[in-house]
Amino acid sequence: MVLFFIAPSLSAQEQLPNHGFSLRALKYNYLEPNPDIDTLRRIWAAGDGGGVEASYQYRVGKRTWLAFPLKAGVTSFQATRDRASRREGMFNLDVLIQNRLCGYNAFVSPVIHAGVGSSYIIGRDDDRWDFNMPVGLGLDFRVARNLYASLVSSRRFSIESRDGWHHGAGFTFLFGEAPPPDRDGDGVSDANDKCPDTPGLAQYMGCPDRDGDGIVDSEDKCADVAGIAAMMGCPDKDGDGITDGEDACPDVKGLAAYKGCPDTDNDGIGDNTDKCPKEAGPVANGGCPYQDKDGDGVLDKDDACPNDKGTASTKGCPDRDKDGIADRDDACPDKAGVAAGKGCPDTDGDGIYDNEDRCPEKAGVARLRGCPEIKKEDKAKLERAIKLVQFESGKATLLQKSYAILDEVVSVMNQYPEYSLNIQGHTDSQGDDDANMTL
Repeated sequence: MVLFFIAPSLSAQEQLPNHGFSLRALKYNYLEPNPDIDTLRRIWAAGDGGGVEASYQYRVGKRTWLAFPLKAGVTSFQATRDRASRREGMFNLDVLIQNRLCGYNAFVSPVIHAGVGSSYIIGRDDDRWDFNMPVGLGLDFRVARNLYASLVSSRRFSIESRDGWHHGAGFTFLFGEAPPPDRDGDGVSDANDKCPDTPGLAQYMGCPDRDGDGIVDSEDKCADVAGIAAMMGCPDKDGDGITDGEDACPDVKGLAAYKGCPDTDNDGIGDNTDKCPKEAGPVANGGCPYQDKDGDGVLDKDDACPNDKGTASTKGCPDRDKDGIADRDDACPDKAGVAAGKGCPDTDGDGIYDNEDRCPEKAGVARLRGCPEIKKEDKAKLERAIKLVQFESGKATLLQKSYAILDEVVSVMNQYPEYSLNIQGHTDSQGDDDANMTL
């Protein structure tokens, strides 16, 4: 049999024990399973049978328990056609579901139970076992903390037609007390915790206050920044009634019309957008008075070259080559270039800007600083000159046959005007050393 019911809710202070132990004296009735009042009195007075019970209980719900009672005693069973009524020893082992209908602090609490059980009859050669289903009701009277005087009556419905009653009286002790449920582990029981799933503080009924400003997070619009109650937990450092998060000037007291900023020069433009916050000026001029000494259309306060007429793109500085780079920053101020070349172009397109290119009008290579490589055949002419240009022996006079070779050298030099030619000569080891030194 499975028993369902709804128990009253636990009180906020009620503790939940996890274990229980009961010890009871028992009175049995197997002679008259369905007796009237007079029969009950007669059976009780005659002593139909009795025993003792020891039971262990384990809590599986708030007030729901599993119980494992073990009973031992003697009783008389109904006479049958094959066997006369006689007193016999008996053991019982049951598994029960128990439910308390009131809290653990109540003075009296009804306890109902149902389950399955077994009986073992001592002294019989056959028919010793009987399986049954006990169902019953009890009363627990609280006599001390976790100690109860216990009365219980149980009807045992037998599978082998040995129905009977067990009545008991004794004591129940509950132990292994568990603290009240506290899901978030903040020390405030769920029953008293207004924020049971978020760790908090006892003074705020279990709710958190991350910024420690005395306003719980659920009511704090700025839960991570300490603030004041008047601003619903948000800070207002300058005290102008505008929270710092919405204040464009959080450190200076201002007006709501200017998002918390002042208007120091009273020109109707808040300091946060006023380019000249201490000098009154029109909106069209960004709040600044009109001043442009060089007349280039760039106000002096924004003009990097206030005495030289320039352009807006160069912050009021001159730009002769109109390449968008002010002359003062332009390495080639008279030749339009690009920013990467410091205002210089790359006239010959060799990837080397003119300011670093020794041959700016001839494409060259980086290792020759922008100048072109000398052709192989021209190099060969120069190398031939080294070998074939000759002088008269003992003199600094060129031989006639060297002229044509030197003419080729001149031709090569004319092709590469950007190059310089260094000509060196020396004597050989023949002749007198002093004469060679003089030569």
